[in-house]
Amino acid sequence: MWAMTIIYFFVTTFCLGFTATSFVKNSENFLERNLMRIGFGLSMLPFLGLILNLVKIPAYWLIILILSLIYPAYSLFKNYSKLHFSFKLTKTNLGIIVMLLIFLGTFYIYGAGAFKYPYLEDDDSWSHAVGIKYISLEKTAFTSNGKVFHYLDPYPPAYDLLLGILQQTNDSVYWTLKFFNALIISLSIVFFYFFVKEFSGSQKKALLATFILASVPAFLSHFIWALALTVPLYFVVFYALERIKHDTKWWFVAALAMVTTITSSPTHSTYFGIFFVLYLLTKMVLERKFLLYPILAGFFGALLSFLVWWLPMITKYGFIGVLKGLGILSGTGLGIAGTGDRVYTLNDFIWAKTTNMINNPIGIGLIVSILLVLGVIAVFIKFRHLLQKEHHWLVISLIWLLMTLYAVNAANMPIKLSPFRAWMLLAIPVSILAAEGSFFLAGFAGQNRLLKTGLFLLILLGIIFTSTYQKYTVNTAIWPPGAFWTSFDEVNGYVWLRDNIPPNTRVFTFVNNGPVIGMDMYTCHWCDDVRLFQEEGFNASADETYTWLKQKEYAYLAIDGQTAKKFGAEETNAKVNALVDSGLFRPVHTTQAFLLLVLTGQ
Repeated sequence: MWAMTIIYFFVTTFCLGFTATSFVKNSENFLERNLMRIGFGLSMLPFLGLILNLVKIPAYWLIILILSLIYPAYSLFKNYSKLHFSFKLTKTNLGIIVMLLIFLGTFYIYGAGAFKYPYLEDDDSWSHAVGIKYISLEKTAFTSNGKVFHYLDPYPPAYDLLLGILQQTNDSVYWTLKFFNALIISLSIVFFYFFVKEFSGSQKKALLATFILASVPAFLSHFIWALALTVPLYFVVFYALERIKHDTKWWFVAALAMVTTITSSPTHSTYFGIFFVLYLLTKMVLERKFLLYPILAGFFGALLSFLVWWLPMITKYGFIGVLKGLGILSGTGLGIAGTGDRVYTLNDFIWAKTTNMINNPIGIGLIVSILLVLGVIAVFIKFRHLLQKEHHWLVISLIWLLMTLYAVNAANMPIKLSPFRAWMLLAIPVSILAAEGSFFLAGFAGQNRLLKTGLFLLILLGIIFTSTYQKYTVNTAIWPPGAFWTSFDEVNGYVWLRDNIPPNTRVFTFVNNGPVIGMDMYTCHWCDDVRLFQEEGFNASADETYTWLKQKEYAYLAIDGQTAKKFGAEETNAKVNALVDSGLFRPVHTTQAFLLLVLTGQ
């Protein structure tokens, strides 16, 4: 089943990307052309799901697969006789192979770290599990009651919609979340490489910048949240924008890719808009002309996202209701704080640590910091030449650096947007400019190829010891399961549940449905009768409890530490005793903070 899901992911994303880019001039390189099709397909899949939902068609995996195959199948039939494949180990392909090795190393780190512990981490993941299960079963991102889900309706749904569609092809929310979250984050390495290669015009700088990005601790841990989809798509969109110089029709592809980027997370969809506006304005100032096609991309990308998601949400909840649903009204004025915000010192940037935040680690690393300074110096040394088109990317990168430095350090500023979450964005211009700094330093070696090679080896080793190792350590450590748990005994009870009870078995709990669904069991979190019984059923008799659960086809009842915390320890013990004494329930598994009862019917 898991193999099918992986195959489905790559087939649908490739085919959707093939279709979306079929009318533009693609890269002549086979590997680049086809790897980037996965990126464009990744941006198209949630977009297609939203379109289907709007016209009242279920976002069902088979429907999406069929739709994705239509044009590639037609193209294959039409051009079958012209198909040919040839591959040569050129310098370009060798660079791509090295990049893919970096991707695989990154995926190994994220994947190994994600599966190192037998539960989902922190609080966000359990909420996403509930949303993914809803979409998997109901096949829609729209809900009848937005208060039921933390990360759906009116919250932008692209992340849960993508994973919900994928989860329809297997029986594990737990595995789908962990595996594909790690995979999508790792794919950002692929997309970033091709973007920077197009952006800078240098494969060598793109490759080094990619290694730096993969090494910087601040760039995307394997934390499970919507930002794991938003940020990788930055590079997909900007790659399309850079391809406009080869074919103006790329503006439409960029617009399509923007839709998911703008409907995946409130904070980093907003940050994407800032990146895009700064990119556009800087290019127009430097080129001294009106850039119609990037403007069209931005306008239609925003318009499409508005039509498929934001307009339906405003119609449903009102503008103020949408802001409340996004948590934006909790900010003061233009300042929207993040849960991990604080004032940072220079040491926080320079010294990457092996103990760090898990959602957005901080720190760049000593060698990368030095290379960044050299990169900025290199930009100013080239000051007279910055108006030349081949150097515009350096100015844009410098502007992005200044913006993200402000964003990260805005904790005490009146204008801010979740500053601690901006660390991953700071890593983007840092990596690009640090690569430039590396080549600036290597320039002092002149034509001495041996000395140049030695310098780059020292740079790579320095990055590995001051950034890569720290990132590896943080992402392969044991992460906590969340703040809502009362003890690890409670966690272990749910772990036992996943290990010993068949997936999708109906398990009822009186408090938190996230652990039930996140551990691959089933409860109808979004059903009004279930939610009502969670509130009122605790005081029901054993007979009434049994009758209700039996009618709803629940096989098990979980009494946990959260139940005792909500209803009281004495009351919970009394409830358990009454259930067991009735003969209608039998204990199956017990820890200090978890009891699983099976309905016996005796």
